[in-house]
Amino acid sequence: MKYDKEEQFILDALDSDNMKLSTPSLEEIESIKSAADNTFKKDKRVTIRLYSHDFIGIQKKAKQMGIPYQTLISSLIHRYIEGDLKIATM
Repeated sequence: MKYDKEEQFILDALDSDNMKLSTPSLEEIESIKSAADNTFKKDKRVTIRLYSHDFIGIQKKAKQMGIPYQTLISSLIHRYIEGDLKIATM
């Protein structure tokens, strides 16, 4: 596996025992907690209409994955917005 300069620097520091871990301050911990809370906060509700066969297909896929169908729909939208999912153009 090829690493970029920063990744290689970190790996080299770990291998040579030159990396020292420190305990985060209470302020840093609160900042991290706040960022985590905001990352997973879903604060908008939407209503959409789907074709019946699409809805049934989503439910089946979600069941196979062991997740609620709403989570699957939300994940697909998120992946599309982040650029991880491409939609074929006609």
